[in-house]
Amino acid sequence: LSKNIFDSFLSGEEENGIITKNIKNEINGNWISAPNSIHEARLKAKAKRRLRKTSSRDSGRGDSFSENGDPSRGTNGTAPPTSPKSKLLDRKSRAGKGRGLPKKGGAGGKGVWGPPGEVYDLEEVDVKDPNYDEAQENCVYETVVPPLEEGAFEKTLTPIVQEYFEHGDTNEVAELLGELNLGSMSSGVPMLAVSLALEAKASHRELTSRLLTDLCGRVLSRSDVESSFDKLLRELPDLVLDTPGAPQLVGQFIARAVKDQILSKSYLDGYKGRVDCVHARAALDRAAVLLKMGLGGLRIDNLWGTGGGQRPVTQLVREMTLLLKEYLLSGDNKEAERCLRELEVPHFHHEFVYEAMVMVLESKGEKTFKMVLQLLKFLWVSSIITVDQMRRGYERVYMDIAEINIDVPRAYFILEQFVDKSFSAGFICEKLRDLCPSRGRKRFVSEGDGGRFKLESY
Repeated sequence: LSKNIFDSFLSGEEENGIITKNIKNEINGNWISAPNSIHEARLKAKAKRRLRKTSSRDSGRGDSFSENGDPSRGTNGTAPPTSPKSKLLDRKSRAGKGRGLPKKGGAGGKGVWGPPGEVYDLEEVDVKDPNYDEAQENCVYETVVPPLEEGAFEKTLTPIVQEYFEHGDTNEVAELLGELNLGSMSSGVPMLAVSLALEAKASHRELTSRLLTDLCGRVLSRSDVESSFDKLLRELPDLVLDTPGAPQLVGQFIARAVKDQILSKSYLDGYKGRVDCVHARAALDRAAVLLKMGLGGLRIDNLWGTGGGQRPVTQLVREMTLLLKEYLLSGDNKEAERCLRELEVPHFHHEFVYEAMVMVLESKGEKTFKMVLQLLKFLWVSSIITVDQMRRGYERVYMDIAEINIDVPRAYFILEQFVDKSFSAGFICEKLRDLCPSRGRKRFVSEGDGGRFKLESY
């Protein structure tokens, strides 16, 4: 009995020791293995309380945490992807709802006026607005082009005029000049165009006269044209240094401008007795003579001629025929070369060769034969007529010789002689000579052959 009582009732020290032992081995329901790890148990308990709060707030995201407090995703324990942006710049929903698209369709951020495609009504002006200005209510805003400076005038207009010499479209030039703010420098346009045309071809001078006529009234005024020709007359001493024939050419421009009615008829009268410069007087005299000849029937509108392929074929053929007839009268090879150059149709020189050979076939004497042969050789040596153009001219005669022979019975014989002489002169090749056609003829033999005849060609 005493033993049982001893076992049942413990002393105070033993009881205190047991209680202390229990307190040291359990903190917040967590058992610890040793008395020295109390501090670690407290830290773990504090971490668990913090994780419980976080997990309850993010319970809808499917996130979980490991026992050590590390976040995990699902059952695999992988870390969730982190956004490269901070939470302040990230517009995705934090409630775990939606498809991950930006809020309000991308129209809810700062400085955004609304979703794409949204049409806004005109904003009514508030008269009571302190920034309201009645003078600006009916304002019309336009794009202002600064006036063209004098230093950039020539650099800007020279490419336009040179390009016009290639395409010949006056409307394009008018549009380009309309985009420029010429201002008071508009009178320099005719002067620049004429100055460039003085050093160019006759066809370019014709294009320049047409350009001045089309620009007058659209971009230029008659006073601009008059002041421009006044400057040209004053600067003729400098222009003569580069172009010796500048006075005559400027006089022709003045006469053409008066005929096209962009210069007044009294323009020349204003210079009578007031001109001291020799070159200016020569230009005005040239213009006066041409205008008087125009009254007598001269076509001043065709003063410069029409350049190159702009002329019809019939006109080119007529001019080449006149050129050959003039050459047969004068015998001047250089003049014929100059006239052929001025036609500006190097692609049509085969027509010149054709007309020259036909003229030889239709002639009755040796003079035309020798002169045309000499002219073709001269043009071949000076490289005016190329190999291709010479060959095409001869081949055209070969194709038409049958029709020519109807009017000229000896055409085949004359053609063979001319081709042989041309080959000997060295301006056609052997292959082109061998292509020369020959006429087959019936040559009757003596009566002893029984009336038989032989077919021979020569």
